Amino acid sequence: MSRTRFGRAQRNGASAGALRPRRPVFEFAMAFLAVGLLAYVAIDRGYVSLPLSGLEAGRSVGGADVVGIRFAVCAGPGGTCVIDGDTIRVDGMSIRIADIDAPEVRNYGCPEELALGRAATARMVTLLNEGPFVLASYERDEDVYGRKLRILERDGHSLGMTLVAEGLARVWDGGRRSWCG
Repeated sequence: MSRTRFGRAQRNGASAGALRPRRPVFEFAMAFLAVGLLAYVAIDRGYVSLPLSGLEAGRSVGGADVVGIRFAVCAGPGGTCVIDGDTIRVDGMSIRIADIDAPEVRNYGCPEELALGRAATARMVTLLNEGPFVLASYERDEDVYGRKLRILERDGHSLGMTLVAEGLARVWDGGRRSWCG
């Protein structure tokens, strides 16, 4: 046994640089956990979407797009999420639900409108996550804000009309009206 420059023992002619390789199992496990957590948050907040039941956004049936991906309330730009009761995003594209008018959750007129708007938003998330639905064409393709105008249907029934029946939206009549008093 001989001594190296720094006083370490050296056996069988091994050089000072030939140390036993360290296996970073803990660091690898922590990195894997961190990536998994980030992926979960990204999916949960709508920044990333995964297909459900083998269906993907953009699949076409009878000229209409079939959507079968998980939705959450929007937490930022892009992704697939619900902005409010009558506006959603699919892969970053804004879609205005053409057959209803729902209360606002931004630029609301009164606390009652905000509360109703939040309820409509939550209900739309639930409806969209119940299974694949169709983005059916409307008489116009886009509104003045560049959002696609579509009617959301499942089994031939409008998801927007479900909100109307539950008192969380009203039938779109071409003009905005106050939700306050």
